[in-house]
Amino acid sequence: MEPHRHLSKNELSNKKPRVEIPPSEIGCGHYGCSHYKRRCKIIAPCCNEIFDCRFCHNESKNSIEVKLADWHDISRHDVKRVICSLCGTEQDVQQMCINCGVCMGRYFCSKCKFFDDDLSKKQFHCDECGICRNGGVENMFHCNTCGFCYSSYLKDKHKCMEKAMHTNCPICFEFLFDTTKAIALLACGHNMHLGCIRQLQQRLMYACPVCSKSFCDMSVIWEKVDEIVSCVKI
Repeated sequence: MEPHRHLSKNELSNKKPRVEIPPSEIGCGHYGCSHYKRRCKIIAPCCNEIFDCRFCHNESKNSIEVKLADWHDISRHDVKRVICSLCGTEQDVQQMCINCGVCMGRYFCSKCKFFDDDLSKKQFHCDECGICRNGGVENMFHCNTCGFCYSSYLKDKHKCMEKAMHTNCPICFEFLFDTTKAIALLACGHNMHLGCIRQLQQRLMYACPVCSKSFCDMSVIWEKVDEIVSCVKI
């Protein structure tokens, strides 16, 4: 048996104390999909199959490999069962796993059956929309006419249109109301994805595809046109 010895000051300083990881942080950021970071999977009630999230389900069931007659989406509110990504336990929708005790989503909404570990989005549930939104409840307001949550900066500054967001993007045709992509509000009152507008601009197209009104300041362009016309001899 080796004789008992005392640790030196250097050995004591280099010895790291054991850190207990709280349940909310175990596996955080290491599970999920391209849409959400979360520590559970959902069981789709429509087809009884397992997916990381409802968007994963919709992409799979609405792909070109599936017969058009079989295409379908899943409603977030219809999800009843989830599976913990760490221990594989199937259970009712809840934030903490009933088996291993891990937090399956740092943000959890029991109304939307929604889990997300990325709190930087500042998620909150909007009762008027009936779903969760990003941006922080203190930074957003719900427009009853448009039926959508906007940045507080746009309050009394946007053009209201009845159910403005309950439509598809005129470029990619994705439904705007519950899209996860950034949305741009045009001066004409129509809306589309910000990324889709940038694609139009890259192709030197500056008119709303719905009403053909310019969605940016065209004064410089018109001045150039006038300059060119004035140089043309008639």
